[in-house]
Amino acid sequence: MIEIDTDLRPMLGPVRDQGARPTCLAFAASDAHAALRDGWSPLSCEYAYFHAQRRCRRTHDQGATLSGMLETLKLDGQPEEAGWPYLNAVPSDLALWVPPLSIGPCFGRVGGMGAVDLAPIITSIAARNPVILLAYLSQAFFRPAADGIVEPGVGEIPDLSLRHAVVAVGHGRVDGQQAILVRNSWGAGWGLEGHAWLTKGFLEPRLFATAILRENVDVSTRSTAA
Repeated sequence: MIEIDTDLRPMLGPVRDQGARPTCLAFAASDAHAALRDGWSPLSCEYAYFHAQRRCRRTHDQGATLSGMLETLKLDGQPEEAGWPYLNAVPSDLALWVPPLSIGPCFGRVGGMGAVDLAPIITSIAARNPVILLAYLSQAFFRPAADGIVEPGVGEIPDLSLRHAVVAVGHGRVDGQQAILVRNSWGAGWGLEGHAWLTKGFLEPRLFATAILRENVDVSTRSTAA
């Protein structure tokens, strides 16, 4: 049985799909950012990912770093999704992988690393602030149960080669065990319309980083110059 204490799903729009690209952190950060703005308008994952990779001198086929993504949101910001829509694949000519000339206004947000512990995650969610989670995966994550619960199988251990970012958007209990509701970026076909309940038994041994976004910041001068 699932007992829900806080559910932030109404603050966000439909779940998106990152496809085959390693852009999960860009999606998680973009959706956490958009949830804190008035109304719901998705923000450009492509823009955030592009600038995070450029800042950290990483290639388009490497996942972004959390520090790089937080720095990007603070210094570059990101426009709405229509400013630079998400690409299913980067152009074969990488010289063409650049933001459009006209992207519209950019919105910045200050954020910081959080504790790797369920208690502050729950506190933030209860304060209506989604939390970016980075975790190692294992097989149960790929196949949520019909009721959207992810619980590790007997003997199932984290796979340290499988890193993924999601957004914590709710908390409650599953059969009396603490659980966190997460929003994924694998489309509506995963879990409950793109969401699932990760039990404490699944999440706690797999969680390795968190981040919380705070106040907005004006990046208009910097983003115009970029």
